[in-house]
Amino acid sequence: VIKCKAAVAWEAGKPLSLEEVEVAPPKAHEVRIKIVATAVCHTDAYTLSGADPEGCFPVILGHEGAGIVESVGKGVTKVKPGDTVIPLYIPQCGECKFCKNPKTNLCQKIRITQGKGVMPDGTSRFTCKGKQIYHFMGTSTFSEYTVVADISVAKIDAAAPLDKVCLLGCGISTGYGAAVNTAKVERGSTCAVFGLGGVGLAVVMGCKIAGASRIIGVDLNKDKYAKAKEFGATECISPQDFTKPIQEVLAEMTDGGVDYSFECIGNTGVMRAALEACHKGWGVSVIVGVAAAGQEISTRPFQLVTGRTWKGTAFGGWKSVDSVPKLVTEYMSKKIKVDEFVTHTLPFDKINEAFELMHTGK
Repeated sequence: VIKCKAAVAWEAGKPLSLEEVEVAPPKAHEVRIKIVATAVCHTDAYTLSGADPEGCFPVILGHEGAGIVESVGKGVTKVKPGDTVIPLYIPQCGECKFCKNPKTNLCQKIRITQGKGVMPDGTSRFTCKGKQIYHFMGTSTFSEYTVVADISVAKIDAAAPLDKVCLLGCGISTGYGAAVNTAKVERGSTCAVFGLGGVGLAVVMGCKIAGASRIIGVDLNKDKYAKAKEFGATECISPQDFTKPIQEVLAEMTDGGVDYSFECIGNTGVMRAALEACHKGWGVSVIVGVAAAGQEISTRPFQLVTGRTWKGTAFGGWKSVDSVPKLVTEYMSKKIKVDEFVTHTLPFDKINEAFELMHTGK
Protein backbone atom coordinates (compact mmCIF):
# COMPACT_ATOMS: atom_id res chain seq x y z
CA VAL A 1 0.00 0.00 0.00
CA ILE A 2 1.33 3.44 -0.96
CA LYS A 3 0.61 6.48 1.20
CA CYS A 4 0.53 9.74 -0.74
CA LYS A 5 -1.21 13.08 -1.14
CA ALA A 6 -4.55 13.38 -2.91
CA ALA A 7 -7.17 16.10 -3.30
CA VAL A 8 -10.30 14.55 -1.79
CA ALA A 9 -13.82 15.84 -2.46
CA TRP A 10 -15.52 14.91 0.82
CA GLU A 11 -18.88 16.35 -0.20
CA ALA A 12 -20.57 18.26 -3.00
CA GLY A 13 -20.11 22.03 -3.17
CA LYS A 14 -17.06 22.16 -0.88
CA PRO A 15 -13.44 22.88 -1.89
CA LEU A 16 -11.13 19.91 -2.36
CA SER A 17 -9.17 18.88 0.72
CA LEU A 18 -5.52 17.82 0.51
CA GLU A 19 -5.21 14.58 2.48
CA GLU A 20 -2.88 11.65 2.97
CA VAL A 21 -4.55 8.65 1.34
CA GLU A 22 -3.70 4.96 1.07
CA VAL A 23 -3.57 3.53 -2.45
CA ALA A 24 -3.85 -0.27 -2.52
CA PRO A 25 -1.79 -2.33 -4.98
CA PRO A 26 -3.30 -3.17 -8.38
CA LYS A 27 -5.35 -6.37 -8.63
CA ALA A 28 -5.58 -8.54 -11.76
CA HIS A 29 -5.82 -6.44 -14.96
CA GLU A 30 -5.12 -3.21 -13.07
CA VAL A 31 -2.29 -0.69 -13.24
CA ARG A 32 -0.99 1.63 -10.51
CA ILE A 33 0.33 4.93 -11.86
CA LYS A 34 2.45 7.69 -10.33
CA ILE A 35 0.67 10.81 -11.62
CA VAL A 36 3.20 13.47 -12.65
CA ALA A 37 0.79 16.12 -13.94
CA THR A 38 -2.96 16.69 -14.09
CA ALA A 39 -5.21 19.37 -15.52
CA VAL A 40 -8.58 20.60 -14.26
CA CYS A 41 -11.68 20.37 -16.43
CA HIS A 42 -15.24 21.67 -16.18
CA THR A 43 -16.41 18.05 -15.87
CA ASP A 44 -14.57 17.78 -12.52
CA ALA A 45 -16.26 20.99 -11.39
CA TYR A 46 -19.67 19.74 -12.59
CA THR A 47 -19.42 16.61 -10.43
CA LEU A 48 -18.02 18.60 -7.50
CA SER A 49 -20.98 20.99 -7.70
CA GLY A 50 -23.40 18.16 -6.91
CA ALA A 51 -25.27 18.48 -10.23
CA ASP A 52 -23.93 15.18 -11.63
CA PRO A 53 -26.47 12.35 -11.06
CA GLU A 54 -23.58 9.84 -11.17
CA GLY A 55 -21.51 11.79 -8.62
CA CYS A 56 -20.52 9.78 -5.53
CA PHE A 57 -18.77 11.19 -2.44
CA PRO A 58 -16.19 11.10 -0.95
CA VAL A 59 -14.24 10.90 -4.22
CA ILE A 60 -10.89 11.68 -5.83
CA LEU A 61 -11.71 13.63 -9.00
CA GLY A 62 -9.51 14.31 -12.04
CA HIS A 63 -9.42 12.76 -15.51
CA GLU A 64 -6.74 14.67 -17.47
CA GLY A 65 -3.50 13.21 -16.23
CA ALA A 66 -0.18 11.71 -17.27
CA GLY A 67 2.34 9.66 -15.35
CA ILE A 68 4.59 6.64 -14.99
CA VAL A 69 3.48 3.05 -14.35
CA GLU A 70 4.54 2.13 -10.80
CA SER A 71 3.31 -1.49 -10.74
CA VAL A 72 0.91 -3.83 -12.55
CA GLY A 73 -1.47 -6.57 -11.44
CA LYS A 74 -1.71 -10.13 -12.74
CA GLY A 75 -2.46 -10.56 -16.43
CA VAL A 76 -1.33 -7.07 -17.49
CA THR A 77 0.64 -7.36 -20.73
CA LYS A 78 0.37 -4.02 -22.52
CA VAL A 79 2.28 -1.87 -20.01
CA LYS A 80 5.08 -2.46 -17.49
CA PRO A 81 6.58 -0.49 -14.59
CA GLY A 82 8.45 2.55 -15.90
CA ASP A 83 6.23 3.08 -18.97
CA THR A 84 4.97 6.60 -19.61
CA VAL A 85 1.16 6.62 -19.82
CA ILE A 86 -2.04 8.63 -20.01
CA PRO A 87 -5.06 7.26 -18.07
CA LEU A 88 -8.24 7.06 -20.18
CA TYR A 89 -11.76 7.86 -19.02
CA ILE A 90 -13.10 6.06 -22.09
CA PRO A 91 -11.29 2.70 -22.19
CA GLN A 92 -10.74 0.45 -25.20
CA CYS A 93 -11.05 -3.25 -24.43
CA GLY A 94 -10.98 -4.29 -28.09
CA GLU A 95 -13.52 -7.05 -27.41
CA CYS A 96 -16.98 -5.53 -26.83
CA LYS A 97 -19.32 -4.84 -29.75
CA PHE A 98 -18.62 -1.10 -29.39
CA CYS A 99 -14.85 -1.58 -29.71
CA LYS A 100 -15.39 -3.87 -32.72
CA ASN A 101 -17.57 -1.26 -34.45
CA PRO A 102 -15.58 1.41 -36.34
CA LYS A 103 -18.48 3.87 -35.92
CA THR A 104 -17.94 4.47 -32.20
CA ASN A 105 -15.30 4.82 -29.50
CA LEU A 106 -17.65 4.18 -26.56
CA CYS A 107 -16.22 0.98 -25.05
CA GLN A 108 -18.79 -0.40 -22.58
CA LYS A 109 -16.70 -3.09 -20.87
CA ILE A 110 -16.42 -1.31 -17.48
CA ARG A 111 -19.00 1.43 -17.94
CA ILE A 112 -21.31 0.34 -15.10
CA THR A 113 -18.65 0.00 -12.38
CA GLN A 114 -16.86 3.13 -13.58
CA GLY A 115 -20.10 5.11 -13.24
CA LYS A 116 -20.50 3.83 -9.69
CA GLY A 117 -17.02 5.06 -8.72
CA VAL A 118 -15.41 1.65 -8.26
CA MET A 119 -12.93 -0.64 -10.00
CA PRO A 120 -14.27 -3.45 -12.27
CA ASP A 121 -14.42 -5.87 -9.29
CA GLY A 122 -16.76 -3.48 -7.46
CA THR A 123 -14.26 -2.21 -4.86
CA SER A 124 -12.11 0.91 -4.41
CA ARG A 125 -8.32 1.15 -4.15
CA PHE A 126 -8.43 4.39 -2.12
CA THR A 127 -8.91 4.86 1.61
CA CYS A 128 -8.53 7.97 3.76
CA LYS A 129 -9.02 8.29 7.53
CA GLY A 130 -10.45 4.77 7.56
CA LYS A 131 -13.09 5.57 4.92
CA GLN A 132 -13.40 4.15 1.41
CA ILE A 133 -12.94 6.87 -1.23
CA TYR A 134 -14.58 6.52 -4.64
CA HIS A 135 -12.80 6.59 -7.99
CA PHE A 136 -13.85 9.10 -10.69
CA MET A 137 -14.27 8.41 -14.42
CA GLY A 138 -12.01 5.39 -13.97
CA THR A 139 -8.99 7.68 -13.62
CA SER A 140 -8.87 9.80 -10.39
CA THR A 141 -5.84 11.86 -11.41
CA PHE A 142 -6.02 14.26 -8.42
CA SER A 143 -3.84 11.83 -6.47
CA GLU A 144 -0.07 11.31 -6.52
CA TYR A 145 -0.81 7.62 -7.20
CA THR A 146 -3.92 6.13 -8.79
CA VAL A 147 -5.10 2.70 -9.93
CA VAL A 148 -6.84 2.16 -13.26
CA ALA A 149 -8.07 -0.79 -15.31
CA ASP A 150 -5.48 -2.01 -17.82
CA ILE A 151 -7.90 -1.19 -20.68
CA SER A 152 -7.97 2.42 -19.42
CA VAL A 153 -4.34 3.29 -20.08
CA ALA A 154 -2.43 4.41 -23.19
CA LYS A 155 1.34 3.94 -23.39
CA ILE A 156 2.93 7.05 -24.93
CA ASP A 157 6.30 8.36 -26.09
CA ALA A 158 8.59 8.53 -23.04
CA ALA A 159 10.07 11.82 -24.32
CA ALA A 160 6.70 13.65 -24.15
CA PRO A 161 6.46 16.43 -21.51
CA LEU A 162 3.81 15.13 -19.10
CA ASP A 163 2.78 18.59 -17.88
CA LYS A 164 1.59 19.25 -21.44
CA VAL A 165 0.33 15.93 -22.84
CA CYS A 166 -1.91 15.33 -19.81
CA LEU A 167 -4.30 17.64 -21.70
CA LEU A 168 -4.67 14.96 -24.38
CA GLY A 169 -6.50 12.88 -21.76
CA CYS A 170 -9.66 14.90 -22.37
CA GLY A 171 -10.04 18.49 -23.56
CA ILE A 172 -7.75 18.85 -26.56
CA SER A 173 -8.50 15.38 -27.93
CA THR A 174 -12.24 15.98 -27.52
CA GLY A 175 -12.33 19.27 -29.42
CA TYR A 176 -9.86 18.26 -32.12
CA GLY A 177 -11.68 14.96 -32.71
CA ALA A 178 -15.08 16.68 -32.82
CA ALA A 179 -13.86 18.55 -35.90
CA VAL A 180 -11.85 15.86 -37.71
CA ASN A 181 -13.68 12.65 -36.68
CA THR A 182 -17.27 13.52 -35.81
CA ALA A 183 -18.00 16.45 -38.15
CA LYS A 184 -15.34 15.47 -40.70
CA VAL A 185 -14.82 19.15 -41.58
CA GLU A 186 -13.86 19.61 -45.24
CA ARG A 187 -11.37 21.89 -46.93
CA GLY A 188 -12.87 25.28 -47.79
CA SER A 189 -15.84 24.94 -45.45
CA THR A 190 -17.27 27.51 -43.03
CA CYS A 191 -17.45 26.70 -39.31
CA ALA A 192 -18.81 28.30 -36.14
CA VAL A 193 -17.51 27.38 -32.68
CA PHE A 194 -19.68 28.30 -29.69
CA GLY A 195 -17.58 28.64 -26.52
CA LEU A 196 -13.86 29.42 -26.71
CA GLY A 197 -12.56 27.58 -23.65
CA GLY A 198 -9.99 24.79 -23.94
CA VAL A 199 -12.32 22.45 -25.83
CA GLY A 200 -13.56 25.21 -28.15
CA LEU A 201 -9.99 26.23 -28.99
CA ALA A 202 -9.21 22.60 -29.82
CA VAL A 203 -12.22 22.56 -32.17
CA VAL A 204 -10.92 25.74 -33.83
CA MET A 205 -7.52 24.04 -34.24
CA GLY A 206 -9.17 20.94 -35.74
CA CYS A 207 -11.19 23.01 -38.21
CA LYS A 208 -8.03 24.82 -39.28
CA ILE A 209 -6.05 21.58 -39.71
CA ALA A 210 -8.95 20.20 -41.77
CA GLY A 211 -8.65 23.21 -44.08
CA ALA A 212 -11.76 25.24 -43.19
CA SER A 213 -11.62 28.63 -44.92
CA ARG A 214 -13.70 30.50 -42.35
CA ILE A 215 -13.86 29.76 -38.61
CA ILE A 216 -16.12 32.02 -36.55
CA GLY A 217 -15.63 31.97 -32.77
CA VAL A 218 -18.67 32.81 -30.63
CA ASP A 219 -18.17 33.78 -26.97
CA LEU A 220 -19.44 36.40 -24.52
CA ASN A 221 -15.90 36.80 -23.10
CA LYS A 222 -13.98 39.01 -25.52
CA ASP A 223 -10.73 38.35 -23.64
CA LYS A 224 -10.74 34.97 -25.39
CA TYR A 225 -10.73 36.33 -28.95
CA ALA A 226 -6.98 36.92 -29.33
CA LYS A 227 -6.19 33.35 -28.26
CA ALA A 228 -8.90 31.96 -30.58
CA LYS A 229 -7.30 33.79 -33.51
CA GLU A 230 -3.91 32.29 -32.62
CA PHE A 231 -5.52 28.86 -32.96
CA GLY A 232 -7.09 29.66 -36.33
CA ALA A 233 -10.34 31.57 -35.81
CA THR A 234 -10.81 34.02 -38.69
CA GLU A 235 -13.22 36.23 -36.71
CA CYS A 236 -14.97 36.29 -33.32
CA ILE A 237 -18.37 37.63 -32.30
CA SER A 238 -20.37 38.07 -29.10
CA PRO A 239 -24.13 37.44 -29.03
CA GLN A 240 -24.42 40.48 -26.73
CA ASP A 241 -23.44 42.80 -29.59
CA PHE A 242 -26.59 42.02 -31.59
CA THR A 243 -30.29 42.57 -31.09
CA LYS A 244 -31.29 39.50 -33.11
CA PRO A 245 -30.62 35.84 -32.21
CA ILE A 246 -27.05 34.73 -32.92
CA GLN A 247 -28.19 32.05 -35.39
CA GLU A 248 -29.73 34.77 -37.56
CA VAL A 249 -26.55 36.83 -37.34
CA LEU A 250 -24.46 33.86 -38.46
CA ALA A 251 -26.87 33.03 -41.30
CA GLU A 252 -26.50 36.60 -42.60
CA MET A 253 -22.72 36.56 -42.23
CA THR A 254 -22.37 33.29 -44.14
CA ASP A 255 -25.00 33.49 -46.90
CA GLY A 256 -27.48 31.12 -45.28
CA GLY A 257 -25.54 29.47 -42.47
CA VAL A 258 -22.33 27.61 -41.67
CA ASP A 259 -21.40 24.18 -42.97
CA TYR A 260 -20.39 22.99 -39.50
CA SER A 261 -21.13 24.28 -36.00
CA PHE A 262 -19.91 23.10 -32.60
CA GLU A 263 -21.41 23.68 -29.15
CA CYS A 264 -18.62 23.58 -26.55
CA ILE A 265 -20.41 24.97 -23.49
CA GLY A 266 -23.10 22.53 -22.35
CA ASN A 267 -25.95 25.05 -22.64
CA THR A 268 -29.11 23.65 -24.28
CA GLY A 269 -30.17 27.06 -25.57
CA VAL A 270 -26.82 27.46 -27.30
CA MET A 271 -27.15 23.92 -28.71
CA ARG A 272 -30.33 25.01 -30.45
CA ALA A 273 -28.70 28.19 -31.76
CA ALA A 274 -25.74 26.16 -33.07
CA LEU A 275 -28.02 23.80 -35.01
CA GLU A 276 -30.10 26.65 -36.42
CA ALA A 277 -26.94 28.52 -37.48
CA CYS A 278 -26.21 25.64 -39.89
CA HIS A 279 -26.92 25.86 -43.61
CA LYS A 280 -30.11 24.34 -44.95
CA GLY A 281 -29.58 21.13 -46.90
CA TRP A 282 -26.21 20.07 -45.52
CA GLY A 283 -25.27 21.85 -42.27
CA VAL A 284 -23.96 19.64 -39.47
CA SER A 285 -23.98 20.66 -35.80
CA VAL A 286 -21.96 18.75 -33.20
CA ILE A 287 -22.75 18.86 -29.47
CA VAL A 288 -19.48 18.68 -27.53
CA GLY A 289 -20.50 20.35 -24.25
CA VAL A 290 -22.11 18.33 -21.45
CA ALA A 291 -25.43 19.79 -20.28
CA ALA A 292 -26.64 19.46 -16.70
CA ALA A 293 -28.65 16.37 -15.71
CA GLY A 294 -32.27 16.25 -16.83
CA GLN A 295 -31.98 19.00 -19.42
CA GLU A 296 -33.46 18.48 -22.89
CA ILE A 297 -32.74 19.96 -26.31
CA SER A 298 -35.40 21.33 -28.63
CA THR A 299 -35.77 22.73 -32.11
CA ARG A 300 -38.45 22.64 -34.78
CA PRO A 301 -38.37 19.27 -36.60
CA PHE A 302 -38.42 21.26 -39.85
CA GLN A 303 -34.79 22.23 -39.14
CA LEU A 304 -33.85 18.57 -39.59
CA VAL A 305 -36.39 17.81 -42.32
CA THR A 306 -34.71 20.51 -44.39
CA GLY A 307 -31.37 18.78 -44.27
CA ARG A 308 -29.50 19.72 -41.12
CA THR A 309 -27.82 17.02 -39.03
CA TRP A 310 -27.48 17.04 -35.24
CA LYS A 311 -24.64 14.97 -33.80
CA GLY A 312 -22.78 14.49 -30.55
CA THR A 313 -19.29 13.39 -29.64
CA ALA A 314 -17.50 11.93 -26.61
CA PHE A 315 -13.70 12.15 -26.41
CA GLY A 316 -13.77 13.37 -30.01
CA GLY A 317 -14.59 9.92 -31.36
CA TRP A 318 -11.04 8.65 -30.74
CA LYS A 319 -10.64 4.96 -29.93
CA SER A 320 -8.54 5.76 -26.91
CA VAL A 321 -5.81 3.13 -26.53
CA ASP A 322 -5.03 3.28 -30.26
CA SER A 323 -5.39 7.03 -30.76
CA VAL A 324 -3.89 8.79 -27.73
CA PRO A 325 -0.31 7.63 -28.49
CA LYS A 326 -0.79 8.90 -32.08
CA LEU A 327 -2.05 12.25 -30.80
CA VAL A 328 1.07 12.53 -28.63
CA THR A 329 3.17 11.80 -31.74
CA GLU A 330 1.26 14.49 -33.70
CA TYR A 331 2.06 16.94 -30.89
CA MET A 332 5.74 15.93 -30.79
CA SER A 333 5.95 16.47 -34.57
CA LYS A 334 4.19 19.87 -34.18
CA LYS A 335 1.10 18.93 -36.20
CA ILE A 336 -1.17 19.85 -33.28
CA LYS A 337 -0.73 22.51 -30.59
CA VAL A 338 -0.69 21.55 -26.91
CA ASP A 339 1.71 23.95 -25.11
CA GLU A 340 -0.44 26.91 -26.17
CA PHE A 341 -3.40 25.58 -24.13
CA VAL A 342 -1.49 25.86 -20.85
CA THR A 343 -2.22 29.17 -19.12
CA HIS A 344 -1.06 28.45 -15.56
CA THR A 345 1.15 25.82 -13.92
CA LEU A 346 0.52 25.44 -10.21
CA PRO A 347 1.81 23.14 -7.47
CA PHE A 348 -0.61 20.36 -6.51
CA ASP A 349 -1.57 22.02 -3.20
CA LYS A 350 -2.97 25.02 -5.12
CA ILE A 351 -5.58 22.87 -6.88
CA ASN A 352 -8.51 24.90 -5.52
CA GLU A 353 -6.92 28.03 -7.04
CA ALA A 354 -6.83 26.19 -10.37
CA PHE A 355 -10.60 25.66 -10.15
CA GLU A 356 -11.10 29.36 -9.35
CA LEU A 357 -9.04 30.34 -12.44
CA MET A 358 -11.18 28.02 -14.55
CA HIS A 359 -14.45 29.44 -13.22
CA THR A 360 -13.31 33.00 -13.96
CA GLY A 361 -12.42 32.02 -17.54
CA LYS A 362 -8.70 32.59 -17.04
